[in-house]
Amino acid sequence: MKDTRQGASLAIKGARVILSDDIVEADVLVVDGHIQDIGQVAAADETLDARGKFLAPALVDIHGDAFERQLMPRPNVFFPIDSAALETDRQLAANGIATAYHAVTLSWEPGLRSVERGRALIACLQTLAPRLTIENRVQLRWETFAFDAIELIQQALTGPLLPSIAFNDHTSMTMRAYDLPIQKRAFEHSPDFTGADLYDERMHARVATKAKRSGLSIDDYIARLGETWACRDKVEDAIRQIAAAGRAAGASMLSHDDTRAETRSYYRDIGVTISEFPMVLAAAQAARDAGDFVIFGSPNAVRGGSHIGSLGAGDMVEAGLCDALASDYYYPAMLAAVARLDHEKRADRPALWSLVSSGPARASGLTDRGDIAIGQRADLVLVDWPENQVPAVLMTMSAGRMAYRAMPSG
Repeated sequence: MKDTRQGASLAIKGARVILSDDIVEADVLVVDGHIQDIGQVAAADETLDARGKFLAPALVDIHGDAFERQLMPRPNVFFPIDSAALETDRQLAANGIATAYHAVTLSWEPGLRSVERGRALIACLQTLAPRLTIENRVQLRWETFAFDAIELIQQALTGPLLPSIAFNDHTSMTMRAYDLPIQKRAFEHSPDFTGADLYDERMHARVATKAKRSGLSIDDYIARLGETWACRDKVEDAIRQIAAAGRAAGASMLSHDDTRAETRSYYRDIGVTISEFPMVLAAAQAARDAGDFVIFGSPNAVRGGSHIGSLGAGDMVEAGLCDALASDYYYPAMLAAVARLDHEKRADRPALWSLVSSGPARASGLTDRGDIAIGQRADLVLVDWPENQVPAVLMTMSAGRMAYRAMPSG
């Protein structure tokens, strides 16, 4: 099939087209990588029979870190970054995702989430870009105690594809009082925030998984955590510095795991307009009331609730408190979430599809994709979705290029 960016035309015929507010049976004409017509297309260089299938805007993943499984398939067993990136790209296309923001964690931890490994992955994605099938972008998932990442973030903001910036503070989360669930912790920069005793035996259990991921012993991890926590008074200045750089570059910015309306207000005041995975209703409602974007994880919706006891994504969708669903840690979850929420009648199908297409596109400032409309980029996905069955991707198109095509044996 020809690349429609090179002037060839493709007519996708007879599909059930998911528009922003309706589903209609129509043809869609793609020319020069864009949608040129919707309706009855008389002629084109090539045609694709899509009768009985759904044609929808391709998925936009605003936050996905499943690539970490390709980088480190077993604890501290690392694969070459270029092989991991190529495999991840193919997985994305096969799951209908044409735009992906890889949540590249930049942490003070060594190992998988170190600044050095993040730098290498960002450079790799830029080098491999001509060989990739979809648009691979980066979410700079910055741990706010990782001062060594500031230079890399500033450099990445000048790259060919503008990244987003997510403000994470898993350090304070780890240091919360032992009798306090993560959802009830105070705002991290509040005088009410109470730190835990590093040398309490309960800290061993709290950091065991993190230590294993970083390749450190538990005792060494706790020592590193203590050194990091001692620099807490420098964090707010670093946050303001990164937020200023993000605003200057026009980057979309997200705050992660908000637990207070106060948290949302703090970040909104410095230009961070997306609440990513808010943990309590007060934070999500505060974001909605102020016109901020609210993001939840697709696995949460698929599983029927949060695995850590936070807000249920399905409930938030039904309440009108969700603008987008991210893949989070599992790429197939985006399409599976739409299917489950559709089965549960949480909203109509066009509204549900917007959570994985136009919603994350708007939140990310990508106005050229996310809808099937004349003039939009031809980022499209053809889906086989029989009644009461699991949907399956048959084709993914990225800017008029065929990124993925499947022909079932039946």
